[in-house]
Amino acid sequence: MKLILEYVWLDGYKTQNLRSKVKVYESDDPPDSTGSNLPDWNFDGSSTMQAPGNSSECLLAPVRTYVWNSDKNHYIVLCEVFKNSNTNLGVTPHVTNTRETLRKIDHLSVEGKYWWGFEQEYFITKEGVPLGFPSQGYPRPQGMYYCGVGSDHVKGRRLVEEHLEKCLDMGINLTGTNAEVALGQWEYQCFAKDTLKACDDLIVSRYALSRLSEKYGYDINIKPKPVKGDWNGSGCHTNFSNEIMREAGDAEYYAHLFWRFENRHAEHISGYGENNSERLTGDHETQSIDKFSWGIGDRGASIRVPGDTKTNGWKGYLEDRRPASNCDPYTVARLIVEACESEDYNLRK
Repeated sequence: MKLILEYVWLDGYKTQNLRSKVKVYESDDPPDSTGSNLPDWNFDGSSTMQAPGNSSECLLAPVRTYVWNSDKNHYIVLCEVFKNSNTNLGVTPHVTNTRETLRKIDHLSVEGKYWWGFEQEYFITKEGVPLGFPSQGYPRPQGMYYCGVGSDHVKGRRLVEEHLEKCLDMGINLTGTNAEVALGQWEYQCFAKDTLKACDDLIVSRYALSRLSEKYGYDINIKPKPVKGDWNGSGCHTNFSNEIMREAGDAEYYAHLFWRFENRHAEHISGYGENNSERLTGDHETQSIDKFSWGIGDRGASIRVPGDTKTNGWKGYLEDRRPASNCDPYTVARLIVEACESEDYNLRK
């Protein structure tokens, strides 16, 4: 049978963009979930900021597959990027392959039984302007748009609902969606109990959103501050927990995590998204980028402790509110796992 395989990868720009190309492939069997029965495929890395023109080939290695259209045997194939040479074909991960960097420590997240919930915020735009914004100036100020209903308060709901249904059909566990604080701004929540799958799902959910937006003539903007002035930016708040956090009821453990995150604040900020300083100003439900804080139910803190986590005897999860909407989830997850699994917790006494 003929399979339509849509190979998807992250390019080499500072804020990585999604790229794709389609292979029609003859096979007696459908792809397995990891794409292990699919071929590697080369591409022109000189056109994606991943190779020079005189040695332009890079290699795509399938790592996870998603059904896009079962009736047409059409699959999305998420890939890692590897260097390609005559003597070392596909052995060396490309420097832009942050998934491979996370894979190196994934045993820690498996042993720790990590759960993840990414809250992806974004603007739907048309010809560079958020839906509902006039060509010049601004609509009415923020206030009525968050979780709003009615064409005066929300724009783009048809695309949002189509995206939700498509992701669920693909096996991506979106747990909800809502209109956000600014007109034309939305959020969806993406949850998984496997660290690599959580990050993969977020990447492919972003791809699906942009892919579906094409037929409406829309674009998806995940810059952290696409609308200047007195408007909320867009984040990718990252909810996370490990088994200790969910079950131990250890307030001291949480206190140590806050200490670790504070001491690693600059390192995390450097990996949490380009131009994040435009969003993390201390206003619009953010903490200033140069300051670390945590608080119970505090959406103006760097780390929010959900009220239930404390009420339940320090059993629950935390929300890192610093990652920007354009963040690389593989880098965000790696930094969080490294912080939580640091050996100095065992030496703190």
